[in-house]
Amino acid sequence: METRTPVFEEFDPESDCDCPGCVHWRRVLPHSTTGRHPAANRALIVAAAASATLAVGQPAPALAAPHAHDRPGVPAGDEPASPQGGLAPLHGPGGQPAMPGAVKTPKTTRAEIIKRARKWVAAKVPYNMSRYWSDGYRQDCSGFVSMAWKLPRNEWTGSLGQYAVRINREDLQPGDMLLFHNPADPQQGSHVVIFGGWADHTRSHYVAYEATRPHARRKVTPYAYWTHSDRYVAYRYKGLVTGSTGAEPDTGQEPVTADPQTPHTPDPGKPEHGTPYPGRAYFGPGANNKHVTELGRLLVERGAGAHYSDGPGPRWTDADRRATRAFQLAQGWRGREADGLPGPHTWELLVTGKGKDVQVAAAGPRPPGKPASHGVPGYPGRAMFRPGVSNKYVTQLGEQLVKKGFGKLYKAGPGPSWGEADRRAVEAFQRRQGWRGGAADGYPGPETWRRLFS
Repeated sequence: METRTPVFEEFDPESDCDCPGCVHWRRVLPHSTTGRHPAANRALIVAAAASATLAVGQPAPALAAPHAHDRPGVPAGDEPASPQGGLAPLHGPGGQPAMPGAVKTPKTTRAEIIKRARKWVAAKVPYNMSRYWSDGYRQDCSGFVSMAWKLPRNEWTGSLGQYAVRINREDLQPGDMLLFHNPADPQQGSHVVIFGGWADHTRSHYVAYEATRPHARRKVTPYAYWTHSDRYVAYRYKGLVTGSTGAEPDTGQEPVTADPQTPHTPDPGKPEHGTPYPGRAYFGPGANNKHVTELGRLLVERGAGAHYSDGPGPRWTDADRRATRAFQLAQGWRGREADGLPGPHTWELLVTGKGKDVQVAAAGPRPPGKPASHGVPGYPGRAMFRPGVSNKYVTQLGEQLVKKGFGKLYKAGPGPSWGEADRRAVEAFQRRQGWRGGAADGYPGPETWRRLFS
């Protein structure tokens, strides 16, 4: 009788293995010592087949790696293998269960969300779908977002959406999430990350904070993710405190302090008067909010209006960046201190009227086709002369037009509210200079202003 040598070895699963099979059997048979790791069962079947093949003299096939993923075209080390756990109380099954009833959304700010996410990244919290970190949150992708949002329990990709509202890609800001829930295979196919900020002006890459193998990380990521990009959905947390201090958008570089602080200012986020500083998350590429409009208005009042041809408005543009940088340069700041993004000190100087105004000569490049206007005193920028605006510069313009002989177009004396009479008077003055077409549009540019007041 021929003795056959076994070509496989039985083994018990590792107690801390976090593959879906082991987690399932630990839940169903928590005290069983006879369970088999799914990989062992596969190995047994393959090895048995190999034994039969060897009997006829053929070479045995190599055993497949039990956790291998076949995802061609994905950069090595970028696509996470991140199965997730399900709903669970803080600190796991032995923790205090969440109270029944309506879903609670604790209040938080963008800055706090990013701060908590960075804490896990700094600690390099190991990825594990069945273990819980010291703060009580499960060490997988959905537990990571539950932690960052400070939810009352560990959620999963199938339930995180109830704490948030869907938003457009253009509205993404630090602290929002990008979620892919795969109903066909929720444990293996789904993933979720915290959005940290756009990494470039094209908005093709962003900084993702996420829990994945081997540990929590912060990584510049193609929008919306390495794979299944078209299936990720942007969400905003419902408990976000609006108008509070925001989080600085993460561009993929190490954070820098771009705005110098004066030592006498106890809290640069709270100026002596005016709107409190909302946070850098409200400014920069992709921003669209009332704070951008207010910033532009303040900059125009301080002499940076020449940078605006159509603004200021709620959507951040390069004109806002250039105007902000011009104001920062006027304060004597250089390098990163004059990066064109308003920090708390920039904001404080603007809303309190302190600091130095932008000199017209330093206002930067003029719009194409416009004559040079260096040395023009007091030109506030075209944004001050638009339908609906009301300011002292409109009055000053009208009074000067009257002095130059163009007052007959006013039925009443010039005032602070821009109207059709102002536009027609300016147009008549421009045509007197021999200008035609777009050069005589009735809106005073720097050269119109220079000739009027020269």
